[in-house]
Amino acid sequence: MDVCFAGAFEQARLVRDGELSVVELVSATLRQIERADPGVNAFRVVLGELALDEARKLDATSPGADPAPLFGVPVAVKDDCDVGGEVTAWGTDAYGDAAVGDAEVVRRLRAAGAVIIGKTHVPEMTAWPWTSSPTWGTTRNPWDLACTSGGSSGGSAVAAALGMCGVALGSDGGGSVRYPAGLCGIFGLKPQRDRIPLDPHTGAWNGLIAIRPLSRTVRDAALFLDASSGTRTALTLSTPLEGLRIAVSFDPPRGSFAKLSPESRRAVEDTAGLLSRLGHHVLERQVDYGNTMWQSTLRYLDGIADDVETLARPERLAPATRRLARLGAALPQQAVTRATAAQQRVAARINRTFESADLVLTPMAGQTAPPADTRQDRGMMWSLRHSNVAAWAVPWNVVGQPAAAVPAGFDIHDRPLSVQLCGPPNSEATLLNLATQLETARPWAHRHPVPHPTTARRDR
Repeated sequence: MDVCFAGAFEQARLVRDGELSVVELVSATLRQIERADPGVNAFRVVLGELALDEARKLDATSPGADPAPLFGVPVAVKDDCDVGGEVTAWGTDAYGDAAVGDAEVVRRLRAAGAVIIGKTHVPEMTAWPWTSSPTWGTTRNPWDLACTSGGSSGGSAVAAALGMCGVALGSDGGGSVRYPAGLCGIFGLKPQRDRIPLDPHTGAWNGLIAIRPLSRTVRDAALFLDASSGTRTALTLSTPLEGLRIAVSFDPPRGSFAKLSPESRRAVEDTAGLLSRLGHHVLERQVDYGNTMWQSTLRYLDGIADDVETLARPERLAPATRRLARLGAALPQQAVTRATAAQQRVAARINRTFESADLVLTPMAGQTAPPADTRQDRGMMWSLRHSNVAAWAVPWNVVGQPAAAVPAGFDIHDRPLSVQLCGPPNSEATLLNLATQLETARPWAHRHPVPHPTTARRDR
């Protein structure tokens, strides 16, 4: 159990120093999946024998003087990303043949020594901020099984939170990594757009989507970022930071339906107070998000329509998903093009904040984890209205700049609270360093959710 919750950075160290073999680490992870996944339904498929075969091969080699950064670390992959020999189900049963090869990011993770442990659940077409589908059921929050894990990277968030992987791969088109990370009490990083390659799904959702890590610690996320993008951020996390200017912004973007609960506001206020005690300069300032909600919606709907066109059997989608795709297909392409082109003007408005601030602190979501909605017959408009719960995340996808969900304690029901840190272009190193300071001052990784099994696990 301890090694499963150690996280990617420590797991790689244990293997590198000879304290643990890769087979031992992968076997422990598979036992943890066997224990924990029946209660939460995080994995669509667990690649047990394939992972053990890969572990044996790695144990037969030497990490060497300069070992691969993720050597032996079990990694879970969101099921919108290709793993060679496996179908990419997109939360549906509308998929076709298995992928002929790995997505570029999976190839890079394997090159960094990672062992792919399985593929995690998503909502249909990754379209919703909860992880539930008619085909694969509901992925539940490990802190409260009656609540949602968020989405669309809900399966990956739960896998990371419960030690069923060292780190998990997710994707984020409007908060799809940060929102489930926040609900599940872990760290979720959205790097700069194009920092991690999307191939073969390039240009997804008209540039909104990027690949992100979900992890128990900040250092684990930095290690994933370095392995998949070639950066060296994990080596800089001990760099002392002081005197940063932190702008605190509470209001959501205009046009959203998001409402800030007292406990979510308190999480931001408490974090602002902690940052001040750590020697940073905190000021309240509302960010000018412009018309990002509308621009994001156009790009998102058009992107869903494009993704549905790639399916082998789109008629098998749920009615709400098919209506969503038809709406996207009916959009005038000129409107989508204008919305995409507007990101430079929007970025200029947002980045005025960084003329007097180094980073921005906002709510991650308006409330803690809502109940898990297991109904599959919700109408499209109901679904769209309830998709704005993490509206503070959306602008950073529109402009493509770094942002992260950072754990911020728990509410009175012991459900995780979270805040969002956001930065100017290419500010991952500063953002990760500040998140490390918060993690050191207010640790979170030592707390483990303990769900109770309720459903059978799908395996192979």
